[in-house]
Amino acid sequence: MGTFYAGFGCRRGCPAATLHTLLRQALANHGLALADLRGIASISLKADEPGLQQLAEHLGVPLVLYHSQHLQAYQPLLSHRSAAAHAHTGCWGVAESTALALADRQQGSPRLLLKRQVLGPATLALAC
Repeated sequence: MGTFYAGFGCRRGCPAATLHTLLRQALANHGLALADLRGIASISLKADEPGLQQLAEHLGVPLVLYHSQHLQAYQPLLSHRSAAAHAHTGCWGVAESTALALADRQQGSPRLLLKRQVLGPATLALAC
């Protein structure tokens, strides 16, 4: 399979352990290797979110943050549009949009590898 990128959305105070569990479950369910993960992304509103920072540090990958305006370009590629996410962030889907944005920045021509997954207060999507 090649390299891929993870996008995360989460509620305020979401623990790194929840984010890590969601990622591990998604990778195991889809036969993907953690070694192929090249970065994680989220929306700039989550810049001070300790769980995301701790996860990136633990995995040894960069955490890249995007402003909601930048993420609008990826709306046509989303599998799911959340009115609640849009009301809070200005983005229709944080996990999918940020995964696509990071894959686009690194490799161009992004596509969703794994649609939005949810575990409690966290969402995850993978793009390549």
